[in-house]
Amino acid sequence: MDERDAEIVRLLQTDARQSYRELARKLDIAPSTCMERVRTLTRRGVIRGYHADISLPALNRGVQGLVSVKLRVSSRTAIDAFKDFASRLPEVLSVYVVSGDDDFIVHVAVQDLDHLHAFLTDRVSTRKEVAGFRTSVVFQQVRNPVLERLEDPDIVP
Repeated sequence: MDERDAEIVRLLQTDARQSYRELARKLDIAPSTCMERVRTLTRRGVIRGYHADISLPALNRGVQGLVSVKLRVSSRTAIDAFKDFASRLPEVLSVYVVSGDDDFIVHVAVQDLDHLHAFLTDRVSTRKEVAGFRTSVVFQQVRNPVLERLEDPDIVP
């Protein structure tokens, strides 16, 4: 990506609903050039989609939790089975396969603490591959909605 592509990505992260004409004006390029650059970024997989940022409380999901899950055996079969199971649950926002003492971190959003408890006891603890889990309730979340490409590290031989 050159600097112009990086600026297109930054501007679209700020407001993905702006027209090619608005985007081109901000970049001081022709709308057709802008449209072609966006299409190229999409074809290359840099731009993977456009999404609405929806309030979780508006969807009756006022309580979030991060559930750290440890499997009995960390085999590919067990990891894939739990990942597939968890990713299909309506309460789950994200599933992360991680290194360290735990095998997963599952980000959930539910109505209240009673529903979080029910999720843990009725869904997570009943899985035979789960050895144990710990849960942290999320009090606040701050996200960086605009990401920029990091520079490659200098490698000294």
